Amino acid sequence: MRSIPKIGLWVAMFIATFVISALAALLIEAPSLNLAQVWQDPYYRHVTKFSFYQSFLSTLLSVGLAIPVAHALSRRQFPGKNLLLKLFATTLVLPVLVGVFGLLAIYGNSGLLADGFAYFDSKLPFSIYGLNGILLAHLFFNLPYASRLLLQSLESIPEEQHKLCAHLGMGAWQKFVWVEWPRMKQQLAHVCGLVFMLCFTSFATVMALGGGPKSTTIELAIYQAIKFDFDLQAGALLAIWQMTLCGVMAMIIQRLGKPISVSSVSNTNNPYLAGNHWRNKAWDYSWIGLAAILVLPPLAMVIVSGINSHAVQVFTDPRFWHALWASLKVATLASMIALLAGITILITSRRLRLNARARQADHIELIGTIILVTPGLVVSTGLFLLLRSFTDVFSLAFVVVVAVNALMGLPYVIKTLSQPMLQVEQQYQYVCASLGMKGWQRFKVVEWRALKKPMAHAFAISFMFAIGDLSAIALFGSQEFRTLPLYLFQLLGSYQMDAAAVVSLTLLLLSVGCFTLIETLFKANKKVNHVISD
Repeated sequence: MRSIPKIGLWVAMFIATFVISALAALLIEAPSLNLAQVWQDPYYRHVTKFSFYQSFLSTLLSVGLAIPVAHALSRRQFPGKNLLLKLFATTLVLPVLVGVFGLLAIYGNSGLLADGFAYFDSKLPFSIYGLNGILLAHLFFNLPYASRLLLQSLESIPEEQHKLCAHLGMGAWQKFVWVEWPRMKQQLAHVCGLVFMLCFTSFATVMALGGGPKSTTIELAIYQAIKFDFDLQAGALLAIWQMTLCGVMAMIIQRLGKPISVSSVSNTNNPYLAGNHWRNKAWDYSWIGLAAILVLPPLAMVIVSGINSHAVQVFTDPRFWHALWASLKVATLASMIALLAGITILITSRRLRLNARARQADHIELIGTIILVTPGLVVSTGLFLLLRSFTDVFSLAFVVVVAVNALMGLPYVIKTLSQPMLQVEQQYQYVCASLGMKGWQRFKVVEWRALKKPMAHAFAISFMFAIGDLSAIALFGSQEFRTLPLYLFQLLGSYQMDAAAVVSLTLLLLSVGCFTLIETLFKANKKVNHVISD
């Protein structure tokens, strides 16, 4: 039995101390800790109810529509399917405000639909602000994600079962009831819980489209209490309330099932997947078309709207370049810290697993994913309250924003690298020990060669989340320090739509460009990257 590396334990302890310190500041600011006050206050009760209500409706729409979309995608092969699935994956890492801008460009008061109605001397029959906009945005972001997860479960059905259904002469409905639905149902509870949690902790979407006190969630109420009212006790109490609710929901989701990998799905053209009757084809392609209409036009509008006459004005504005440079610095540093922290935690946890101490390994990795229970805005609020007693908070804004974004990217790093790092250790531990390879030499010769691809993917995921995050910078941002998402939010708030379009396109190109660059690099290194798959 080999010794356990201590570095992961130290990193986990530092993360725990970091989060606990932030939470302690919240507890000090709200000494009574009477969460019943939240429910007794009519406004906070309304905010809590609305948070659950919009999350429930968003989950119902997203997952409810994802079921027929995933089913249709599993049964049909068509030109552009791989591209559509890649675009579905893009919505997961797309900066939230870019998606919001795309939706505003189509469904907003000055959007494409409004122009169409105005041509016929009519007004847009709905407003995108308020509950309508929140539901539409959550549908845009979560329907593709839920569809991919459910599609994976459908594509895990053995080919023999498809052949047996064809041999027994089962119709499309019979096959769905007896074969496909049971497979989807196994993952449905977890998908629902995951989407509900994402909608419940949504901040930028509600901040941009909330439409006033009537459509405010708990996270937005925390931000308003501290940033605008400077009511620190109310902000602290709501932050603890938010963390308590998220903790309960996280435990419920953990009980529902194991997380699902969001890896690429198989696209094997199986002749047994679906019949060729025109009704079946019409049904499937209608759902696929509906999903494409939801996802593609907003992305296309970001590109079309971003190419306008205000581009020169934006690109010559020093504020844009300062925001871009700040975004790149924050995202790069946060992603590097998240990647290094994730690797050190996993070095310790994998050795614990191989020493038959799986429970301790789970606990260490759980500390790394603690941000899933304590949303970034809650941690930011705690740090704001903690640091204000010792120094000027805004003088440390950059450090705090980087730290919070690194913490937010850490769960994705751990999820991406956990299995590959464990496999490498299982395959090469004895060879490395016999050759006396340790430390940097082992990392350079074995770990880096085998894990280059998943490490880069983990870095890209955390980079995208950091470059599009609005929660931390919304609290600590100022005229001297703001990132592109905050700059974009300010442009949208002042109705400078043409300038906002240029900034949205810049963010979109940064997101897609990062993934494209990494994919291109790995195509050139296929011979090195086959180690894990072998």
